[in-house]
Amino acid sequence: MLDMRPDCESCGKDLPADLSGAHICSFECTFCDECNATSHNGTCPNCGGILLLRPTRSTELLQKFPASTERKYKG
Repeated sequence: MLDMRPDCESCGKDLPADLSGAHICSFECTFCDECNATSHNGTCPNCGGILLLRPTRSTELLQKFPASTERKYKG
């Protein structure tokens, strides 16, 4: 199951698991649309993997399977 990390690793923007707008690689590194478009161009800066749109998780499933609360932005 995906961690559904709560923030962009590049800028710290909140990325709620039930909303679109996040991109992830196979290691679940997570970035917002803007950072992907302006800086990363579809390639993870951590591992070099492809960044793809992260699926969303419905509110009902988030209650049963909560998203991660561990923030990765180092700011």
